[in-house]
Amino acid sequence: MGMLQVTEGWTTAMVRALPDDGNRYEVVDGELLVTPAPRLLHQEAVVQLLLAVRPYVDRHGLGCVLTSPADIEFDPRTLVQPDLFVAPLHAGRRPRDWREITQLFLAVEVLSPSTARADRTVKRRRYQRHAVPQYWLVDLDARLVERWRPEDDRPEIVSDTLLWHPDPTIPPLEIELPRFFSAVLDE
Repeated sequence: MGMLQVTEGWTTAMVRALPDDGNRYEVVDGELLVTPAPRLLHQEAVVQLLLAVRPYVDRHGLGCVLTSPADIEFDPRTLVQPDLFVAPLHAGRRPRDWREITQLFLAVEVLSPSTARADRTVKRRRYQRHAVPQYWLVDLDARLVERWRPEDDRPEIVSDTLLWHPDPTIPPLEIELPRFFSAVLDE
């Protein structure tokens, strides 16, 4: 897998004009992030998370769950593509266009060798500044999740049960991480 490439001074309009060449292009505060297609295990982790998160979000009417590729634009110099994310409904319905998603309730990245630095630093800081309530970094090698909140200086490290409680009036979502990692890694 190729390495992450970083270039400064980019806008979302410039990123949208790039060719569809199999790479994933994001821009965070003008910094272009270019990553190759993800590994198969990465995609399996995204699918397993989708299978856990989407029924919960749908059952409780919390918004919509989507996966990348996506074009989530926070401002003219920030366009991100979280691996999985939960966004609010738009005018009481699912968004119909990426421009209708300007806030996230949850953003999730599955770490890869080529994305770990950007996911842990550049993107994490941007999600925190944009007040995304939770940002999960899924580490398949260490079999844990780093959970970040906007005010955190350090992540909460979760290796047993990952709880997500976006609304105090409903029970939390519980993801048993040992079971999750076993499913992803086909053990």
